[in-house]
Amino acid sequence: MKFGKRIKEQIQESLPEWRDKFLRYKELKNLISSPAPAESIFVGLLNAEIDKFNAFFVEQEEDFIIHHKELQYRIQRLVEKCGHNDEMFREEISEMRKDIVNFHGEMVLLVNYSNINYTGLAKILKKYDKRTGGGLRSPFIQKVLHQPFFKTDLVSRLVREWETTMDAVFPVTVAEAEGYERCAAVTSAAAGVGIFRNTVAALLTMKEMRRGSSTYSAFSLPPLNISDSDLVLRSVHLSSPIPIP
Repeated sequence: MKFGKRIKEQIQESLPEWRDKFLRYKELKNLISSPAPAESIFVGLLNAEIDKFNAFFVEQEEDFIIHHKELQYRIQRLVEKCGHNDEMFREEISEMRKDIVNFHGEMVLLVNYSNINYTGLAKILKKYDKRTGGGLRSPFIQKVLHQPFFKTDLVSRLVREWETTMDAVFPVTVAEAEGYERCAAVTSAAAGVGIFRNTVAALLTMKEMRRGSSTYSAFSLPPLNISDSDLVLRSVHLSSPIPIP
């Protein structure tokens, strides 16, 4: 799939309030296709995009840290209150799990936001160098690697922590499902509902953009080592109802 189509689809699959925060890839591509701007002007346009990415990413990251602590506190209180009597607090448990799924989904979307904007910058710089015969991409990407929006370690760690928390506090036995086909069917059915659809789309996009291929280069993101079945099972786990004994 052409990157222009991919980023357009990803913007459509993102949260509405996020859609104007992505790289203006089509506009920049059209600008290069017409008389390419001078390097200083083009760099200024890219710097404005990076400022936009950084401001949005940092704001979301700060909100996630606060929400992370709030959810931890709520889970602790719920576990203390429920004890072994899950049935009495079934509705409250269900609401808690929904909040965690939504939180996890938003964090996955932010990691994907970083990935797709970085990839877009690398691709648009390649087009600019090809059009002008210059060598802007390499030094500019070195600058990008140190930008806040590119540093996803903290958010990625929170994603893994909440997947572990859900396994421990709200376990779902996928092994009882009737094979991969049944898991895929559940995922497909749930994919049209709320943020879950956005999250699945983001996971698929990250997997596609970060796969090893003949076009892999020094400017590519490292491959995302997750199989199709693992992705489906993860998605099923996140969308499944809470099992009550």
